[in-house]
Amino acid sequence: MTLLPAFREHITTLALPPGRALAAVSGGPDSVALLDLLARTRSAHQQELIVAHFDHGIHPASRQVAEGVRALAERLGLRYEEGRGALRFDAGETVARSARYAWLEFTRERCGAAFVFIAHHADDQAETVLMRVLSGSGPAGLAGMAARTGPLVRPLLPFHRAAILGYVRAEGLPVWIDPANADPRHLRSWLRVDVLPGLRARLPDIDASLIRVAGHAARERAAWSAVLAQLPGLDFRVETDGFSVAAGQLTGYDSALGQSVLMAAARRAGWPLGPGRAARLLRFAAASGSGATLPLGRGWTAEITFGRLAVTLSPEAAEPSPLALEGLEGEARWGRWRRHWRHDSAPARQSRTGLEAWFAPAPLVVRAWREGERLRPLGGAGRRLLVRCFQDARVPRSRRRAWPVLAGPAGVVWIPGVSRSDAFLPEPGTEAVRVDAEHA
Repeated sequence: MTLLPAFREHITTLALPPGRALAAVSGGPDSVALLDLLARTRSAHQQELIVAHFDHGIHPASRQVAEGVRALAERLGLRYEEGRGALRFDAGETVARSARYAWLEFTRERCGAAFVFIAHHADDQAETVLMRVLSGSGPAGLAGMAARTGPLVRPLLPFHRAAILGYVRAEGLPVWIDPANADPRHLRSWLRVDVLPGLRARLPDIDASLIRVAGHAARERAAWSAVLAQLPGLDFRVETDGFSVAAGQLTGYDSALGQSVLMAAARRAGWPLGPGRAARLLRFAAASGSGATLPLGRGWTAEITFGRLAVTLSPEAAEPSPLALEGLEGEARWGRWRRHWRHDSAPARQSRTGLEAWFAPAPLVVRAWREGERLRPLGGAGRRLLVRCFQDARVPRSRRRAWPVLAGPAGVVWIPGVSRSDAFLPEPGTEAVRVDAEHA
């Protein structure tokens, strides 16, 4: 079976409800092939397609690539959305990926789309599993990428790069080959270009073996999720803000089983719990009486209550949905913070630590900050971890989780009251977006 009919058959198995979806198109062979396949199978998936392209601004040819994607969208009669970043030429793959996905999520919400189609395929899956093996990932991580993860949909996962490239050549599709995909400075590119070819020479079935590992791990993860309801006496419950289990039954298990149960329960509640913290939680359940509590970090707390171990996320720590700053002016709440924004003339100088800031017009979104994120402080030198910015501003650890940041396509640009970055800095007197933050 050739790629088009196989793709048509596969996408129906994803059972997507009819609606609107973004097709993330970089201009490379994989995403261009995905767009063409999606456009030719609209009767099967019933999605109103919007072509979404993010120009990182890294490669000198990026503008020509964006124009090529725009032309392709016009040829297919599809709406086109474009985002622009301002990343340096030496931006790492993690920074570039974070900027791209932040913009895609922002655009999805703004366009009222339910899904984002991503062009990950079977070879990407093999590379992902190998990367996670090398980083010491547990069984759940070795499951690799799922066909659907939240709004992300990966309809090319069953298909290999060779079949996709063959389709591109046969259809004469215009594509751009990103040199970064072969740059060994990037971990994934190094594995793709240097490591996997050597492994294939010795082990021709290495890709199939890695994909089987992902399948085994995914089945194990699904089995642990299902077994939670089957363990006698555990009485596992998904709560609105976490999960709970019968403490006496849990502590009667041996250590390995108890930890595995807790990690599976935490995954069901949307919380990544590692073996170390699971062991700590199990010891707490065994040694504590009713009313005892244990802070677990990032807003999660364990408590022994009425014979149950309850693990919950505090309302203060619960992460609100990202808030896009749309229109010429507006006002909205995010958690316990209120945001006002309007168009205004940029001042001659801005405060790094103020509760108001002016930005050159750009897609901006209020969201929670993430571990490992950095910004380049206004008037400072180098990129600084956000957590260090909080420390410098003497923000208590207990308040940081619910502290919002303002992010653009290339990442965080402002922590109100803590640090303003040098990104999207407007020229004095030019039109800008003024954003005011107030803690309610």
